Amino acid sequence: RKPTVPAYQTRFSFVYSLHTTYHQTRFAFAKSVSRQTSIAGRVVFWLCFRFCAFDVCCFRVQSHYLVRLLAVVWLTRSNGCQSRSCRSLARMIEYTERYFRGLDLWSLGVDEAFINATVRGSQNYYLYSLSDECERCPYTRVQEIKGGANPPVVNNVFKLGITRKLSFKVLDRNVGKYAFDNESFVCQFSDQNLGEFGVYDIGIEEGNRVACTLETAKEPVNIYLPFITIALVAAALYVLFRLLQHGVRLVQRSRTLSEPQLSPNSPTISVQATGVPQKTRLRSLDTFRGIAIMLMIFVNSGGGDYWWIEHATWNGLHVADLVFPWFLFIMGVCIPISLRSQLGRNVPRYEIMKNVAVRSLKLFLIGLCLNSINGPTVADLRLFGVLQRFGVAYFVVSAIHLYCYQENDQLQHPLARSHADILGLWKHWVVVGIIVLVYLLVIFLVPAPNCPSGYFGPGGKHLMLLYPNCTGGITGYIDRQILGIRHLYQHPTARYMYDAMPFDPEGPFGCIPTTFQVFLGLQCGVLILTHTDVTSRVRRMLSWGIVLGLLGGILCGFSKNDGWIPVNKNLWSLSYVMVTASLAYFQLLICYILIDVKRYWTGNPFLYAGMNAIILYIGHTVFHKMLPWHWRIGHMNTHFMLTLEALWNSVLWNVIAYYLY
Repeated sequence: RKPTVPAYQTRFSFVYSLHTTYHQTRFAFAKSVSRQTSIAGRVVFWLCFRFCAFDVCCFRVQSHYLVRLLAVVWLTRSNGCQSRSCRSLARMIEYTERYFRGLDLWSLGVDEAFINATVRGSQNYYLYSLSDECERCPYTRVQEIKGGANPPVVNNVFKLGITRKLSFKVLDRNVGKYAFDNESFVCQFSDQNLGEFGVYDIGIEEGNRVACTLETAKEPVNIYLPFITIALVAAALYVLFRLLQHGVRLVQRSRTLSEPQLSPNSPTISVQATGVPQKTRLRSLDTFRGIAIMLMIFVNSGGGDYWWIEHATWNGLHVADLVFPWFLFIMGVCIPISLRSQLGRNVPRYEIMKNVAVRSLKLFLIGLCLNSINGPTVADLRLFGVLQRFGVAYFVVSAIHLYCYQENDQLQHPLARSHADILGLWKHWVVVGIIVLVYLLVIFLVPAPNCPSGYFGPGGKHLMLLYPNCTGGITGYIDRQILGIRHLYQHPTARYMYDAMPFDPEGPFGCIPTTFQVFLGLQCGVLILTHTDVTSRVRRMLSWGIVLGLLGGILCGFSKNDGWIPVNKNLWSLSYVMVTASLAYFQLLICYILIDVKRYWTGNPFLYAGMNAIILYIGHTVFHKMLPWHWRIGHMNTHFMLTLEALWNSVLWNVIAYYLY
């Protein structure tokens, strides 16, 4: 019998583990926090950091910093943050004084600023602006700037959205809603980086020649400092959780050692291995799916209202544009794994196809129901959507694989055997290649009415209003003919930037390239089934990622707007398929190495979400505006508060996934 562990030794081990864990996180905390405290706070903190004997003091300093941060959050809501140290720390949460020159800065929204236009003269002027996101667009009228002889100086104050770089033109006459390049202007300001909660003065002074100035009256806030604050809070909570978890394990271990052990004469049960290899589920697949669903929930919750997290306006690739294609990709990976399992159990193909059709129909109907969440108006109901496209792509790719795939056991040449995952799908490639070829022929050869063939633009004021009713080119035209304009998505990303018409990014014609996206995932799934050794899988995933990335780059000309086929999520362009599939290969490869090969990571907490992805998607859509998932405190006009809300929603759904797991 082993001796019991004394209680004092257990307590000592627990305290020592706290010390060790804290020592590992202390340096990272010091680098980030010490820059944000007062001078006295920095001295105390670094003294604590340099001497291990003062770990208790260091813990108190960290706690004090977090408490101060919470106090600052409270004070800023009541306009009580007056001291210098309070203001210094308040910058971490986008705090700004409420009033500046009589302007209520708290009335501004996210990414808004005040413009104070001053005219020294009697004439009226007109301010036009152009965002750098709007490709080859005319300037759009923002505000009339009124002058007056009495008093001689007239101030015009208005709010302006400043999400992206802006260029301004001041005209001495009203030329309508848009000002084209052939219009003469009084003055111009190009590529201005205006900031949130800033105040900017535009001065117009008449004389022999009108002179204009643009000056910063109040500096804007830094909208990226909240990332540091949120990261610090998350790190503190994570360290606390790990410390508590480690303490519980120590207590359980001490109890286990204290229990009587088996005597030498106690009977034992031996288990003999059968030699049959056990099938192991690739946790990286579920983790990849979990990353996608959690990212989708975060993005659909607003993503903190950062422009680079939200969907791209038209061409381009933002964080939100990765979520949907990654879901489709991982669905394609799982198709051959699922079908092989059913065929291995001798399930008839027609029975498998019936199950595929039923599942696809369920996805379509669930998506249709979710589209009616704001009220089932049949005349205006959006017919297609995310789950509808899932259902269509799943049905088509599953049918192709079910009736085209056959085991290729007769490959004798070593080169052929090493590429069995591709040669075994040669029929698939023929069918999918024909589908993609027909799609490209329609895109480049069939013009829509009053639109040129091969047009990939958003219509509206794109190209100086040359094709105002050509949103999406032939893709948008086909969708409008099939569904009718009232059954399309009425608020596309291009509507507010380009004044575009309704366009459905998940419309029926876009299902064709989506099928190719799922097939690329199926190719990855067959790769995993065909090659069982780690080296072969890693090399092939890496090769596929590089090749698809290069092909996508060639198609888009490695540029945003100037290639043959731009990267466009709304159109689900072929270059978009290639690039997102390439990134999916790389992402899956990283997860595979970290989780299934090296076992550095278990996949948690994303694994839980990946095992319940469809429930989380439906749930976060249904409860999108309900407590406790979403809430509003005060104005909710900072990236800090909006990011906290989005993270809270994501974490809460992950907790639900853990419960379901």
